[in-house]
Amino acid sequence: MKTAEKWEIVHIITDKVRNSINHDRSCTDKEVTKLIEDHIFEYSKESYLSISDKLEIAETTFNSMRRLDVLQPLLENPQITEIMVNGPEKIFIEKGGFVIKEDARFENREKLEDVIQMIVAGSNRTVNESVPIADARLRDGSRVNVVLEPAALNGPILTIRKFSKKPLGLDRMIAMGTLSQEAAELLKILVMAKYNIFVCGGTGCGKTTLLNALTEAIPHDERIITIEDSAELKITGIDNIVRMETRNPNSEGKGIITIRDLIKTSLRMRPERIIVGEVRGPEAIDMLQAMNTGHDGSLSSGHANSVRDMLARLETMVLMAAPIPAEAIRRQIASAIDIVIFMSRMRDKSRKILEISEIEGYRNGEIVINPLYVFAEEECEKGEAVKGDLRKTGSALSNTLKLKMAGLKEVK
Repeated sequence: MKTAEKWEIVHIITDKVRNSINHDRSCTDKEVTKLIEDHIFEYSKESYLSISDKLEIAETTFNSMRRLDVLQPLLENPQITEIMVNGPEKIFIEKGGFVIKEDARFENREKLEDVIQMIVAGSNRTVNESVPIADARLRDGSRVNVVLEPAALNGPILTIRKFSKKPLGLDRMIAMGTLSQEAAELLKILVMAKYNIFVCGGTGCGKTTLLNALTEAIPHDERIITIEDSAELKITGIDNIVRMETRNPNSEGKGIITIRDLIKTSLRMRPERIIVGEVRGPEAIDMLQAMNTGHDGSLSSGHANSVRDMLARLETMVLMAAPIPAEAIRRQIASAIDIVIFMSRMRDKSRKILEISEIEGYRNGEIVINPLYVFAEEECEKGEAVKGDLRKTGSALSNTLKLKMAGLKEVK
C-alpha cells in the first residue's frame, strides 16, 4: 500500500472514530482500539484491504489519536537511541551510533505541532511563539527538546534522546569498553568515600549514563537530592531520594524555577549528597559552595573538551553569577572538586572514558591536576573500531583523607 493511500484511509477512519466517540475523551484505549477495528472492517467491505494493511492502518490510526503518531514505533524500537525531527517531512534517527534518515513523516505541520504540545503538556511545560524553546521529558524518562518559530526557521524542531528502560551500570559499561574493571573499582571506592566527582565531555558522550552508574556505589541509607533541567537520572536502590526539576517561565514570564533556586532549596532539605545533572551557567557557584560546605560525595557534569577545559569553563560560569577574582574562583574549584572524569565519543561512535584526574589543590595561581588514568589508543587500520585501554599513569591519589575517614583502604 502506498503511503498517500494509507494516510487517506487513516484520515477517514480517524474522522469516523471521533464522530463515534463524540469527542468523549473518557474513552479508554481499549474502547478506541475496538472502534478503529470496527470501522476498518466496515471500510474493507467496500475497498479490499489485506490483513497486513488492516494491521498497519489500525496501528497508525491509534498512534495518531492516542500516542505520538509516526514517532511511536520509533520510540518503541530499542535499537534507536535518538530521534531528530526537522519539520514534518524530515525525521532522522540514531541507530547503532549512526544517524540515518527515516522514511516516516508527519501528515502535515499541524499534526507535528499537536504531538509537540502533547509532549510538552505532559511535563507541565509551555511552548508557543512567545516562548519558542522548551525542554521536557516523556513518561519513560527520555529527554525532549523543542524549538518552534520564530527561533526555528525550517518548521517545528523536535529532538528526543531516548534512555533504556534499564539504566547502564558500571558492569555493562566495562563490557562495552567504556572503562576498565580497575578504573571502575577505583570510582566505586571514591563514591563510597564521598569524593566530589565531576563528569565532563561533549554532547552524547555518556555523561548522564556514567553519573547514573556511579550512584550504584552510594550507600542505600543515605539521603540523595537530584537536580536537573529535565529529569533523566534513574537512581535505583535508594529509598530516601528527592528528585527536583527546573521550570520555564509561563506566558507572562513568571513562575520560573532555576537550577540555582533548586540548589539553594536543597541545602535546607538535609541532603547527604547533591547530584546536579548538568551545570551550564551561574548555578556553578552554588554547586561549588554546596560541595565546600559539608555536602561531600556530590556529583555533577558539564560540557567540555578536556579536564583542563572543564575547569576553565567552570571559572567562566562562576563569573556569570558574580564578579569574583580569578584566584578566589580557582581556589574554590580546587577545594570543592576532588575528581574530574573526561569522556568522549570516538570516531567509531563508541563512548569511552579518556581520563580520570584528581584535583590536587591550588598552587602558584593554577589548579593542580593529577592524572590517575589516561586512555592509551592502539594503532589500527582506517575504519576499524577504536582499540586501547584506560591505563594507570603511575601517579597515586594524593588526597586520601576522605578514604581514611570512610574507613576504606588507600588506593594504590
